[in-house]
Amino acid sequence: MNIENEICSSVISVVKELYGQDVHENMVQLQKTRSNFEGNLTLVVFPFLKISKKKPEDTANEIGEALVKNCGAIAGFNVVKGFLNLVIAKEAWIALLNDINANEKFGEKQVTENSPLVMIEYSSPNTNKPLHLGHVRNNLLGWSLAQIMEANGNKVVKTNIVNDRGIHICKSMLAWQKWGEGITPEKAEKKGDHLIGDFYVAFDKHYKAECEELKAQYIKDGMTEEAATEKAKNEAPLIKEAHEMLVKWEHNDPEVRALWEKMNAWVYAGFDETYKALGVGFDKIYYESNTYLEGKKKVEEGLEKGLFFRKDDNSVWADLTQDGLDQKLLLRSDGTSVYMTQDIGTADMRFKDFPIDKMIYVVGNEQNYHFQVLSLLLDRLGFKWGKELVHFSYGMVELPNGKMKSREGTVVDADELVSAMVEDARKTSDELGKFKDMTDDEKQEVARIVGLGALKYFILKVDARKNMLFNPAESIDFNGNTGPFIQYTYARIRSILRKAHAENISIPESLNTDAPLKEKEIELIQKMNEFGAALEQAGKDYSPSGIANYCYELTKDFNQFYHDYSILNAENEAEKITRLVLAQNVAKVIKNGMALLGIEVPERM
Repeated sequence: MNIENEICSSVISVVKELYGQDVHENMVQLQKTRSNFEGNLTLVVFPFLKISKKKPEDTANEIGEALVKNCGAIAGFNVVKGFLNLVIAKEAWIALLNDINANEKFGEKQVTENSPLVMIEYSSPNTNKPLHLGHVRNNLLGWSLAQIMEANGNKVVKTNIVNDRGIHICKSMLAWQKWGEGITPEKAEKKGDHLIGDFYVAFDKHYKAECEELKAQYIKDGMTEEAATEKAKNEAPLIKEAHEMLVKWEHNDPEVRALWEKMNAWVYAGFDETYKALGVGFDKIYYESNTYLEGKKKVEEGLEKGLFFRKDDNSVWADLTQDGLDQKLLLRSDGTSVYMTQDIGTADMRFKDFPIDKMIYVVGNEQNYHFQVLSLLLDRLGFKWGKELVHFSYGMVELPNGKMKSREGTVVDADELVSAMVEDARKTSDELGKFKDMTDDEKQEVARIVGLGALKYFILKVDARKNMLFNPAESIDFNGNTGPFIQYTYARIRSILRKAHAENISIPESLNTDAPLKEKEIELIQKMNEFGAALEQAGKDYSPSGIANYCYELTKDFNQFYHDYSILNAENEAEKITRLVLAQNVAKVIKNGMALLGIEVPERM
């Protein structure tokens, strides 16, 4: 039973009865009653004053009296200025709790054949280095957003675009050729993505040394420092070799292509391990080495249709000045593509593969302008979702000791971060006595769940648009707005339910309408009932933080209830059964809510 819907219908009926006019449901504004007033839901009366032609208090009293007579869900009311505070009947709360109890996925919407298809792109790694802390935030946001969109009744396709070509890839390949001595991940006993990342760092180290040497020579020859620096960057032998390798790759040189395929395969195996550890995945992966050619075709088609123009140097551009932007390069004078071209090609391939209704790109906020341009270009090229594409723009994430710099090899590595979080969770849990009567395997599994839960929750509870500081020590805390606090509460409820089972207490599928309910219990039912609205809002706002904060609020409310009232030692059997049903459903909603964040909850802790 949806209490809000029932009240909304009743309000429409009594307004018609009292004032002789039909009102739209949008005029019925219901909100949770403020804690310092009596009541559960508050109706805002001001929208009806033009119809009633009476004072706010008089209008509220008339509507309140009519609702008590006509709506079984309302037991009483009081008026504060233009606000009608409604007291919901106990029987209505019991009926609502029974509805929650009967639905394993309460608050979620079912996906049907006619549901719109939403594609979500996230991760987007380069194949020249392992995933880092920034990728962790990206992957967690993308995965969570996919779960939230699906729980809102959408078909969802999770996709990834791998940046597997370009000069940065050739740098790692060249470094391996020069200094690798045939090393493989197996010989090095290292993940493939880490091994390739080492060679990217090695290239940068040797390249900088060459630049410094050339710069000194150019300055000695009479150049200014600025001019010498710029010339050295372009004339260093290593960068020239890397560019030569890129040209060979573009011309399908068999030796270069074979090396590229071998080294990329090492990287993909490494990425897969990291994705598995993070608990994320994809339905379809695209590769820039395929999409950039499609992009060039689409740009050439656009050129023929007069959508783009060619300059004298043979480069191809889009004129976006009428849209308040500038001119955008799509193909260089030598015919090579840019990132925008590749994104157009990827969009084209995806549109052919799937009947996309909405496209969401999970990419950092430094690319805001890029996606503003991409949206206009895709719309111009005829993609139906082009203008409405969503750039889920998120802020940077840092550790307390500062920013990440991958070229210098000081990247905050994703694998090391996950490993450290699990280790910290095990140590903290052990110190707090959370591992009582567990085997070593059970301890490690709980540590994995808690460590990853701490990492994911700490990142996802923050508004994605904001830059954030990830503090591992704060995230593992078992008190406050943290993953472990919510996980421990879930485990505590499961422990209570196991004890009830051991005592042969049967939890019914539904409660009798005369079941006892105290005010704190009503507050918990009302809070659980808000899950559907929180989920819907999180879908509209593309906001995993909305779900995280809902889970925390529900957990906090339950802990306050548990502090005030005993469950298994309730005063009578009826109270015990009511509280067990209540606790069972709080656990269910917590588990489902945390699952939307990609967070597991342990049965024991």
